[in-house]
Amino acid sequence: MSRGSFQDLRPTVWIGKRGVTGVMIDEIQRQLKDRKVVKVRWLRNTEVDPVEVADVAGAILVEVRGRTLVLRERRVGRQD
Repeated sequence: MSRGSFQDLRPTVWIGKRGVTGVMIDEIQRQLKDRKVVKVRWLRNTEVDPVEVADVAGAILVEVRGRTLVLRERRVGRQD
């Protein structure tokens, strides 16, 4: 998937007023296994650290724009 095509990707995970929870991380990990790339959005009044979300989910942070981030699955045995 090219960088330009992330714009066409629809968010499949929404972070609400409770912020990033364990259930949310589990869902991100599940979707990464299925889709390889996941787009996440969050509410304006919610504090989210995209780098921390990627680290906790075991993913690679590809892009952050406004209140949207794109994560890619971390491939085993590959240095990303």
